[in-house]
Amino acid sequence: MILPRTLSPVLESRNYFGEMLMSQPVVHFEIGCRDQAKTVAFFSELFNWKMQAAGPATMINTGASSGIHGHITGLGHEPHQYTIFYVEVDDVQAYLDKAEALGGRTLVPPVEIPTGTFAWFADPGGNTIGLWKAK
Repeated sequence: MILPRTLSPVLESRNYFGEMLMSQPVVHFEIGCRDQAKTVAFFSELFNWKMQAAGPATMINTGASSGIHGHITGLGHEPHQYTIFYVEVDDVQAYLDKAEALGGRTLVPPVEIPTGTFAWFADPGGNTIGLWKAK
């Protein structure tokens, strides 16, 4: 099945010269914490986000017609407090390799979960970014 251009998961844009570019969209965010119940209560109350337990995480539905959804989790180890966004890619390992070639480093190699595969890398400045490929 071919998706209509407006529903395509890959966004189109143009560079400075007007050439068509394909970009990788930001599709999810994650908030890490030590006290998951307290963090869930805080963000639920602050932004009126709808929360739903899902295994070790709590899924966040922002209830907005635009933007992305996310989740809150307590890893039980470092890092305890963090925020991260996930970029959708077609090949998680290839993008980790590309990040490393550009001076980044892999923090979490590809991990398969029931809904897809994710990984984390650090950019040259130390910021953590997630990669995501849905099944």
